[in-house]
Amino acid sequence: MDLATLIGALLGMGLVGFAIVSGAGDKIGAFISVSSAMIVVGGAIASTMMVFPLKHFLGFGKVLKNAYFHKDESIKDLIDDLVGYAEIARRDGILSLENATRDARDPFIVKGIQMAVDGTDPDLIEQIMESELEAISDRHNGGKAIFDGFGRYAPAFGMIGTLVGLVIMLMNMDDPSAIGPGMAVALLTTLYGSMFANMFALPIADKLGVRNEEELMRKMIVLRGVMSIQSGDNPRIVEQKLKTFLPPSQRGEEDENEE
Repeated sequence: MDLATLIGALLGMGLVGFAIVSGAGDKIGAFISVSSAMIVVGGAIASTMMVFPLKHFLGFGKVLKNAYFHKDESIKDLIDDLVGYAEIARRDGILSLENATRDARDPFIVKGIQMAVDGTDPDLIEQIMESELEAISDRHNGGKAIFDGFGRYAPAFGMIGTLVGLVIMLMNMDDPSAIGPGMAVALLTTLYGSMFANMFALPIADKLGVRNEEELMRKMIVLRGVMSIQSGDNPRIVEQKLKTFLPPSQRGEEDENEE
């Protein structure tokens, strides 16, 4: 569970809820409108669905799960694993890595080292792995685009709902007592649209963007590690190359002393 995402969502809803309760008192029911929610949420879903192939769109639940449930993996541990493979290759030869990587958790590492073991040309290894990086990025951006769509269309449907409510209100101008409540209901769709976009859709889209950057950085570390191992670099050199991806505070005491 990603606590930052969960806490942020709860905090946002809590602040808006507190403002409503403290201002409306016992009239909280005035902020509830099923028809307004249907226009905003249903409209945003409908318009976003028009943009993507159905199979792609129906996968948004899995994408949402990735935003809330994510296992953080240590970059330092990844670097240590790659340095360990470099030590094995240096000591026993690169062919020994075929058995050493069988228990590797990242298939990307296995694929890269397997190509190196097979004697694949270094330029071709780099080309294949970079192509896979691009494919991963495209898949991630495709999932992010769905929530960007929700965030883009929800406020627009909020405005549409407000206009619909205003038209209905103007049709009943002969009853002055209904003007105030009618205006309140009309404005609710704008409120719902802003809340849906800024408290759910757009933050999730941005979180997915952060996840994408993290994943690409991990894959890039693997790519650089595999290329360094394939070229026969000293394990110490491999470690120094890969630690450039870490902030100085995480590179270890020895590196900090050198700096």
